[in-house]
Amino acid sequence: MTDQIDDKRAWRNVWVLVAAQAFLGAQMPMIFTIGGLAGQSLASNACLATLPISLIVLGSMLSATPISAVMQKYGRRVGFLLGAAGGTAGAVVGAYGLYLGSFPIFLIGSFLTGIYMSAHGFYRFAAADTASDSFRPKAISYVMAGGLLSAIIGPQLVKATSDAFVIPFFGTYATIIVINLIGALLFFLIDIPTPAAPAADAPRGRTRWELITTPRIAVAVICAMVSYALMNLVMTSTPLAVVGCGYTQGNAADVVSGHVLAMFVPSFFTGHLIARFGVERIMALGLLILAAAGAVALQGVALENFFIALILLGLGWNFGFIGATTMLAGAHEPQERGRMQGLNDLLVFGGVTVASLASGGLMNCSGGSPVEGWSAVNMAMAPFLVLAGGALLWLMLQPRTRQI
Repeated sequence: MTDQIDDKRAWRNVWVLVAAQAFLGAQMPMIFTIGGLAGQSLASNACLATLPISLIVLGSMLSATPISAVMQKYGRRVGFLLGAAGGTAGAVVGAYGLYLGSFPIFLIGSFLTGIYMSAHGFYRFAAADTASDSFRPKAISYVMAGGLLSAIIGPQLVKATSDAFVIPFFGTYATIIVINLIGALLFFLIDIPTPAAPAADAPRGRTRWELITTPRIAVAVICAMVSYALMNLVMTSTPLAVVGCGYTQGNAADVVSGHVLAMFVPSFFTGHLIARFGVERIMALGLLILAAAGAVALQGVALENFFIALILLGLGWNFGFIGATTMLAGAHEPQERGRMQGLNDLLVFGGVTVASLASGGLMNCSGGSPVEGWSAVNMAMAPFLVLAGGALLWLMLQPRTRQI
């Protein structure tokens, strides 16, 4: 049948997106490893150390709706190339800020980097575009698994490049420029049709308000927001906490590497678990694991506590976020894709922006020592986990006919 979704095409797109996730995606663990440390060296107030990370996420939040609209009108390729251009510009301006020792210019570069982060977030949705219903959760999961290589490549590049020049971290940002320029070529291999312009009499689908008030969509967005925001809250503070507790920058990079591996290794089987046990159960498991991460972190600041807590944090994010993405992808119609996916990422990264802003304040300004700050960061997870868990439980108790 001509309208039958061809999973052969879907597999091709998955492989391209996996490669993009692995190569282009390596810049994200690089930036999140050094962003707070670079900010701490440039900022006049230690409470602003994580502001560069916050600006990246703010840029991502503000870019989500425009990039989604571009993809809806011109196709995924154009949107992804726009993201790579943003990543290049952000690294150029960030490197210039480091060269001048200017915190404001460094922040502008961070904001521009958010354009790449926003486009990067749509890789998972693009994986579902040409996939059949049965292949969709696996396609999303496989693309997320591409982050496994980025988790290995990124922190190792930080170790190799952070002190390559007299100016700390300048070499890392120069490397990110190269990654974006080369990685952008991958998108010329992608084969996702540009959505056809709707006919005058074509159904327009639900409004944004109607979409976000649909119970299944609302719970998917809440769980995605909480999973991503709490992961960012803790991860942003981790390098500051590790170094502040007397360990080295190399130790911090290793902890972040273990965390990012835990974020993406499970993706090889998360889709299969969702298909077998149901998306709601996997999301619930993710929230429980996030709670366990906070509990381990509160037990002490030995290096193994950092490793175990951050590994659990990555695993919980994987189950919670991939589950929420799968739930959302199956809850709206193709003609609603642009407005719903853009709205979702606007809300998700809005939550992440608040979390990253709070992270530096909690870590550096809520106690008299790094240990007290680290405890405050992890205790802040509790109310949001209760919110997401309660929303998910409420949905699971509803008849299926009332969820849509």
